[in-house]
Amino acid sequence: MRHRLTVAQAVVRFLSQQWTERDGAERRAVAGFLGIFGHGNVAGIGQALLQAQRDGHTGSARSEMPYILARNEQAMVHTAAGYARMTNRLSTLACTTSIGPGSTNMLTGAALATVNRLPVLLLPSDVFATRVATPVLQELEDPRAGDVSVNDAFRPLSRFFDRVWRPEQLPSALLAAMRVLTDPAETGAVTLCLPQDVQAEAYDFPDELFARRVWHVSRPAPDPLAVERAAAAIRGASRPLIIAGGGVIYAEASAALDRFARGTGIPVADTQAGKGALPWDHPNAVGGLGATGNPVANRLAAHADVVLGVGTRYSDFTTASRSAFQHPAVRFVNLNITAFDAGKLSALPLVADARAGLTALLPQLYGRHFTGDVAAEVRRWQETVEKAYRGNQGDLPTQAEVIGVVNEACGARDVVVQAAGSLPGDLQRLWRARDPKQYHVEYGYSCMGFEIAGALGIKLADPSREVYVLVGDGSYLMMAQEIVTAIAEGVKLIVVLVQNHGFASIGALSAQTGSQRFGTAYRYKNPATGDYDGARLPVDLAANAASLGAAVIRCRTAADLAEGLKQAREAERLTVVHIETDPLAEGPSSESWWDVPVAEVATLHSTRHAHTGYLEDKKRQRHHLRPGGR
Repeated sequence: MRHRLTVAQAVVRFLSQQWTERDGAERRAVAGFLGIFGHGNVAGIGQALLQAQRDGHTGSARSEMPYILARNEQAMVHTAAGYARMTNRLSTLACTTSIGPGSTNMLTGAALATVNRLPVLLLPSDVFATRVATPVLQELEDPRAGDVSVNDAFRPLSRFFDRVWRPEQLPSALLAAMRVLTDPAETGAVTLCLPQDVQAEAYDFPDELFARRVWHVSRPAPDPLAVERAAAAIRGASRPLIIAGGGVIYAEASAALDRFARGTGIPVADTQAGKGALPWDHPNAVGGLGATGNPVANRLAAHADVVLGVGTRYSDFTTASRSAFQHPAVRFVNLNITAFDAGKLSALPLVADARAGLTALLPQLYGRHFTGDVAAEVRRWQETVEKAYRGNQGDLPTQAEVIGVVNEACGARDVVVQAAGSLPGDLQRLWRARDPKQYHVEYGYSCMGFEIAGALGIKLADPSREVYVLVGDGSYLMMAQEIVTAIAEGVKLIVVLVQNHGFASIGALSAQTGSQRFGTAYRYKNPATGDYDGARLPVDLAANAASLGAAVIRCRTAADLAEGLKQAREAERLTVVHIETDPLAEGPSSESWWDVPVAEVATLHSTRHAHTGYLEDKKRQRHHLRPGGR
């Protein structure tokens, strides 16, 4: 039997019947659509979504698919990414746009999703397949080829890319898209380009295409010989260290990691994506590692002779630009579901699901317990955290003080969201995570503007949790408009807007590299020098948030902030809590390093001085070419 549908109607109906299953639990693979309609999709996907909604309301829920009107195309991809991360990559949202700028606005979101290994389904509209009226509005013409459009820019950013030129191509494209979306080893942005005319074209699609389809997400077990090799390397260690990455959380492997750590006595450091894999006060937890980590974890890393990386992709922040691990004979054992990540740093690879891998590895280590006591160091570090939480008693609260107040306000199941600026570093060092899903810092692409949009996706994925958004003024100015989307959808968020009148993180980095904080302050420009060193700009971001429909609470002190957060928690609507912080107050140091090259020649003394220090730091970098199994 066949159904005569437009291509767009077929897309919506097909997606409404896709499910994932892991450990016996099923959920929708694509839980809904985010979109902004234009001439490229209003009569295609737009019509199909309307029809699905109307059919659902009349009792024919076969193809019902919820729709959310977004305000920015990049932002809606961030929303889908936040949703996917909160569901441990078992569900996502589809994003539909018009052609041209509507499509290319999604490029940054696509990169973010792929860098972070998060499934998002992008459905950018495309130029006419028939070329009957070429060039159409917003079409990029390429004199070298007639089959190129701006959407080809998605190719390097997508884990799967296709363009549906004919209705007959749709079934294979949809099935290939779902394969990648539901494979944790391959997932990322998936892009299906839908030409404007093809979306509206009718075709007799086979009934089987629209049958309920369950994509089983397995837990790949490690090769037994690989387990033996990994266990042998760990048994031979004197000072091993575990790095818990995001793969631990996506695999729901926190309990397995707890058993493994307690059973072996090995300390556990975490990455930005892995923070919360163990609660902060777990006896084996030593906190964040690397350039934004803490001194305890970094000292352990410097002396570790075997490093077991679980679900980490070893970004430069985790490895401190490959200066973190200083033992001359250090070896790496990498447990990762992705072979690409398992092989990094010349490691002994253990390609498997994090839970399955840890479960298989632990029995091989029975009788081997490592007794290095780091409890006293961890206690001293926590005393440093408490001191940072109390602030410096200056005129303005410090950023660390704000983090402490928000951390105290958060319940164990609440979520904090952040992505860019100086906040991620302070958060990894100072935040005390109590739940695997509490800490959501997007630090793969570290995209300014992610915070509010990503938080919307997190709250949509789990409405039972309070979601706190920590956003600096720079990131807020990049993308605040999804406040409107959240309000329209009745989604409550608590947005803590930290105002420090500029780019605090890059300002500090500029000073470190000898560039004197040039171009990083929100001030009037001095026409005589070209510097931004005039009076502060008369910007009122709290008023801006109110103009978007948010309830706003203005705070001056840390005590004000604590009271404001209490009010925001009790409120039933999105609330922005605004507070100004000291832009020059620094939190505790990581005692680590990040490789940002400094100009090799310069007339500025500050740059020459910074370059001298840079060359010294470079001496600590290691290539890690020693085979992991030796």
